[in-house]
Amino acid sequence: MTLLITGATGFIGRHLCARLTARRQPVLALMRRPQALEELQATVDRLGGNSHYLDALPGDLNAPDLGLAGSPPSLDAVVHLGARFGWRLPAEAARRTNVSGSLAVARLARRQQCRLVFISGFMLDNQRHLKRLGLNGEDPATIDWQRVYRRAGPYEASKIEAAITVRWQLRNQDWVEVQPATVAGHSRNGDLDPAQPLHALIDNLARGRLAMVPGGPEHWLPLIPVDTLAEIIDHAIQDPAPPRRILGLDPDTPNLKPMLALIAETLGCRSPRLHLPIPLLAHLLRLPALARFANTEPEALHFIQPERFDLSATMPFLERTGIRLPPMPRVLRASAGHYLESHGHAR
Repeated sequence: MTLLITGATGFIGRHLCARLTARRQPVLALMRRPQALEELQATVDRLGGNSHYLDALPGDLNAPDLGLAGSPPSLDAVVHLGARFGWRLPAEAARRTNVSGSLAVARLARRQQCRLVFISGFMLDNQRHLKRLGLNGEDPATIDWQRVYRRAGPYEASKIEAAITVRWQLRNQDWVEVQPATVAGHSRNGDLDPAQPLHALIDNLARGRLAMVPGGPEHWLPLIPVDTLAEIIDHAIQDPAPPRRILGLDPDTPNLKPMLALIAETLGCRSPRLHLPIPLLAHLLRLPALARFANTEPEALHFIQPERFDLSATMPFLERTGIRLPPMPRVLRASAGHYLESHGHAR
């Protein structure tokens, strides 16, 4: 069995490659710079994988047909993690990578007649949010995408457009969509990439940039540890009959105020006590100087919300495959501890 992974060099991709190769699963990483394979292999070994089973396939999400030269090797599954992430992305750049690139990956899986495991995001299961954006129905041709991009911002909108379009294109094919919440650090060692939004939140707290708690008492930022997410994706690859959509989200994630208090306790700093309504904060962050000082963009506030999620399709899958969600307080302490270590402080 051979797997192709896009986005293998990213935070989730590195941990997934480590998990797969540790059990001697051959993995091909689609890489724009194949010369960086050696660095990825070293990282995978450090994370407990076996780089002997990891190789590169030259390709590019931004190129027509992924820039693949000739016919790729026979594949048993494709995992699509690759995406262009960033706030204030130009819409054209976001769509080229996240939408056109995703469609090229879907076409590859269809040609190979293999399963596509497509990684989207948990906001695609927030029906109230989707309605606010003007998303009705499943046919992408009936959606006013310009309005969605204006309301959600190019990154989130491009991820939504990619997921809805891939679903439509592959509706009669073998595909599974994993919808991760915001990714937390490794459940045991706390490994957390600085590019992750949770790392930015921890950093803002440590540096005293969080004077108030965004949102009200009911607001939360749903999380999933990176190693648990890698385990979910692994089972989505192997399971003979997985649900079409798997929500990678721990419902026991604390609400934002107690979550910040728990992280602050590990960091040894003060935690904010008063709340600041999201609409007011979003308005203030439209001032570029304030957004830079707060190290926060208005687009990021969409992920802090009061809504809860329906896990009725996901929980039976987790139970059947033996996936256990680790205690979230332990995950948060480990993530905050890893932040301290990476900044030269002992735990």
